[in-house]
Amino acid sequence: MTDSMTSKHIDLLDFSELPAPIYFRYADFNTHEYASAHRHPWGTLEYSANGVLHMEIGNSRFMSPPQYAVWVPPETEHSFYSNQPINYRAVCLAPSLCRELPQQACTLAISDILKAILKDFAVRDVKIPEYEADVRLGQVLVDQLQLAPVHECYLPYASSPGLLGILEALQAEPGDNRPLADWAAQIHVSERTLARQFVRELGMSFGEWRQRLRFLAAIEALDSHRSVQDIAFDMGYSTGSAFIAMFQRQAACTPEQYRRSHLENRKV
Repeated sequence: MTDSMTSKHIDLLDFSELPAPIYFRYADFNTHEYASAHRHPWGTLEYSANGVLHMEIGNSRFMSPPQYAVWVPPETEHSFYSNQPINYRAVCLAPSLCRELPQQACTLAISDILKAILKDFAVRDVKIPEYEADVRLGQVLVDQLQLAPVHECYLPYASSPGLLGILEALQAEPGDNRPLADWAAQIHVSERTLARQFVRELGMSFGEWRQRLRFLAAIEALDSHRSVQDIAFDMGYSTGSAFIAMFQRQAACTPEQYRRSHLENRKV
């Protein structure tokens, strides 16, 4: 997952128990920073305010954009890697607060209220809510987490070798526009069989998986100075407008708006 010559290890929290039932952590991670596999007795909501969060939990890979966060239950082994600079925000919860939350690692769609509380606490560097108003906001955050819709994984991965080979080829080249029939021929199955396999193993169609991959790849590409048009072509779109429409459906903002907000968050 990492290259030790170019990667920097992230310092983990240095206590064995949380100093408070809710504890917040904020960091700006640069490209190629990582936390090797570890576990702890508390649960953690792992969130990137900008950029894509890359995690491995058990045998599953999680890639999560800013509209989602990854929930890691207590005592669950996980590791983390930054492919690009990200604004990292984590909420650590004592085991007693995790009982109403999912018992398996998953992706949660997080509300605007939850994001706003995290942003406010990050700006004020609130690690432990102490003032009465902050304690109440912390409780609202826990309530919002319990209500958050569960997505098993924003970009799920396959276990069968044939399908995994296709996913890895697409990840290496998100702009590959070959139709499903071509990929089916490559692994010697019918197009219909491969279409069923996508839905059975990944819970979504080939087209949906590829679109989510392109959205995640676009978020990472927007961290560069390249034009939106160039990124659109790299993602396999023949026009910038088609790419912008896809991005807006996923992020509720245009690529340029996302880029501006990313730069602003990096200053926070």
